[in-house]
Amino acid sequence: MLDLQLLRSDLDGVVKRLADRGFTLPAAEFEVLEAERKKVQTDTQELQARRNALSKQVGQLKAKKEDASALMAEVGAQADQLKALEQQLDSVQKRLTDFLMVIPNLPQSSVPAGKSEADNVEVRRVGAPRTFDFAVKDHVDVGAALGGLDFDTAGKIAGARFSVLKGGIARMHRALAQFMLDVHTQEHGYTEVYAPYMVSGECANGVSSLAKFKDDLFKVEGRDLYLIPTAEYPVTNFVRNQILASSELPLKFVCHTPCFRSEAGSYGKDTRGMIRQHQFDKVELVQIVAPETSAEAHEQLTAHAETILNKLELPFRTVALCTGDMGFSSAKTYDIEVWLPGQNAYREISSCSNFEAFQARRMHARYRAAGTAQGKTEFVHTINGSGLAVGRTLVAILENGQQADGSVAVPAALQPYMGGLQAIRPL
Repeated sequence: MLDLQLLRSDLDGVVKRLADRGFTLPAAEFEVLEAERKKVQTDTQELQARRNALSKQVGQLKAKKEDASALMAEVGAQADQLKALEQQLDSVQKRLTDFLMVIPNLPQSSVPAGKSEADNVEVRRVGAPRTFDFAVKDHVDVGAALGGLDFDTAGKIAGARFSVLKGGIARMHRALAQFMLDVHTQEHGYTEVYAPYMVSGECANGVSSLAKFKDDLFKVEGRDLYLIPTAEYPVTNFVRNQILASSELPLKFVCHTPCFRSEAGSYGKDTRGMIRQHQFDKVELVQIVAPETSAEAHEQLTAHAETILNKLELPFRTVALCTGDMGFSSAKTYDIEVWLPGQNAYREISSCSNFEAFQARRMHARYRAAGTAQGKTEFVHTINGSGLAVGRTLVAILENGQQADGSVAVPAALQPYMGGLQAIRPL
């Protein structure tokens, strides 16, 4: 959620920055709400002052043993008026909050301007795509030949956009998650956590806008619970409604979960294979940091996600998303894209975002800076990214590691997690 004081002090500036990301802020609506709030607040303050003055006169009359009944009646009437004004103020404050809850975050000044993914800027490219001396297959055909990737059975069980993994491919999927968790906990200093696979509407609204994106989520019928689209949802909410000590920061969590997405609006896109599914696994990285360190932490977290691809010897590139391609809550995002020879293209495997205080305001997540007065707090900054999407990493290994005989080479870094197995062969 944006800082309300920023809209009050620089509405034109906010309108311009949001326009850069393709969002039109209804400034006139905000101005009407603000005018109403100011009037109700002014009326409340004036009535309160009048009531206080009358109460003082009542006291003076009583001290003189004079009749104060008329003034007391007026004070009583004003109490009812004050209650009505307070209800009006609560109403307009709620409408202001509802207004803010559907406004996206402001892009950082370093974010490249643009309207779509075509305007994203490549930051770095690591590793050269492998050349093949045989016809390259995509992961669907590679997995089918191995007997380990079964979409027909998944369709019989749950419908489209699900998969069943078997044998060495299922083992590699499990091994990848363990490998990622070990790297991030042992080398990058994250604390491993296990979190619920469902969150309340309040928690979902804390990291994004439930009003705008609830159709992207699977809801539990008859309950205020949603299946998580990413571990960002439960883990970021660890600090909801909390005031942390500055000494507790940064908090660094890594969490492996299944993720569930309705993929509303994506029908017809990536219908083949495992690229876009309703259920998939991710290892998620979350950092909760002080504002002055968030830019550095964002770069660090992105590098941590890249480390996994480096260790697996998978070619990738990192791009800075332009203003028009960023997610709702993000102030700046790097997408990491892995090379898929079966598609002859780089495809997203991780999205690493700095949300600054946007999510923290929605969650009321604050910290008390060292040396500040007891009552002074600031909002934390939140950062997260996939480290990595397990299924897409599996896809990348199947395509980049395919051999002429139909087998798939197991990356050296992953072999200890697969009992020393060097290749997956047909079942």
